[in-house]
Amino acid sequence: MGKRLRCPLRSFSLLKQADVAKVVSKTSFIQARDILRPRLTVAIATLYLVLSGFGVQAGPQPTVETPTNRQASSFLPAAILSGPHHQVQETVVCDGYMHHFTVDSAFGVFHVTGDAALRKLVREIRAIAVLSKVAMGAAYVEGIKRYGGQPLEFGLNLITDPLDTVAGVPKGLAQLFQDIATTLSSATNPSEDGMVAMLLTMSSAKRLIGRDLDVDVYSSNAVLQNELNRLAWSVALGNLSVSIALIPVGGTVAQVVSLTHAGQELNCLMADHPPARLRQRNQIKLESAGVPMDLITRFLDHPRYTPRHYTVIATSLGSMDGTRGSASLIYSALQVQDEVSANFVMQVAEILRGYHQKVAPVREIMVEPPMVFARAANDTVVIPLPVDYGMWTERAGQMLPALLERYRNRNYDPAGVNRFEMWVTGTLTPMAKQQLSKFRVRVVENVGTRIECVD
Repeated sequence: MGKRLRCPLRSFSLLKQADVAKVVSKTSFIQARDILRPRLTVAIATLYLVLSGFGVQAGPQPTVETPTNRQASSFLPAAILSGPHHQVQETVVCDGYMHHFTVDSAFGVFHVTGDAALRKLVREIRAIAVLSKVAMGAAYVEGIKRYGGQPLEFGLNLITDPLDTVAGVPKGLAQLFQDIATTLSSATNPSEDGMVAMLLTMSSAKRLIGRDLDVDVYSSNAVLQNELNRLAWSVALGNLSVSIALIPVGGTVAQVVSLTHAGQELNCLMADHPPARLRQRNQIKLESAGVPMDLITRFLDHPRYTPRHYTVIATSLGSMDGTRGSASLIYSALQVQDEVSANFVMQVAEILRGYHQKVAPVREIMVEPPMVFARAANDTVVIPLPVDYGMWTERAGQMLPALLERYRNRNYDPAGVNRFEMWVTGTLTPMAKQQLSKFRVRVVENVGTRIECVD
């Protein structure tokens, strides 16, 4: 038997690679013989039969992947998977790009899209637990007592309807501040001046509490907003300091999911700047990036972005000196319809900034919706892709090659010096990476380990 196997292998090695491919692609011995004639030998035929007997498939292999659910325990760190107040459900819906999580907690069931959003939610659940504990403390009770039931018209509404607060989910936040200040300052009742001061005190206290608990004060998490509002109003009405209000926490509580340095800096910036001042700062950053003023206004007025989104995007683009085409990214950002898409744009900007600062300066940004291409000084074209688990779906197989070809056609590179790198926040499947390699695209995964991003 040993001699019979060695003979066909020696003969097999003499064939051209193209001939071998033709052999294994056929479904019968006769077809294989006809293709390779006159060089086909009995040894080759024997090898073909042996391989077929061991289950080698001669038919065409799948060219696309179908999204399937994943198991949370197979890829999530233990601290994210479960904690004292939360448990991520084991079945994770994967759409070929992003993970969709369902999280059970002591404060309700939450649904989030994206690994970054899940990390953010875990910190928020911990903060809700802390705030619930604070609500039973003496400082909170004292604040309510000092309030004494005195009328505070819009103030009470802000407690009961947290998503419309001055520091809740923003919708024209800067305008809200301006309108309240204008209306109350022009009123004849001098007591209303105190209401303005109270409102601003509450907003400031809320931002400080968010900073101390490492959470996004502009989060869309309604439970978190409600708890933040309650404590912030207690601080404002009771004329207390945030540090006193947080005494029941018992000092600094260790974070299970720690923030990056960039995340800590962002939270401090959020705490120190009210929305109106943030808007002015972000406007200056975007102007320095070469974005026209009318486009800046449209972007900063977009209802699907929070001040956190605006600030990260504006800071990222404003820090990329000498980069052309930032306006194209802002223009495409106007098309988002939900928070998930807003997060996508924010992470694209962060990846571009990280590459610009850590690898090579980005010279030009070009958008081929929905993809972004950034040509760098090292002759690399970076494709920022904030996805959790990218698969070579039918849509991806149709879209990505077409976008690559369109970019190449618009940016003629006769010398062929441009290299393409896709920077992914998560991972891609082996098939996706293999298919991309056919188009000369190198994949860099888990880019958060190379550059700092905020959740």
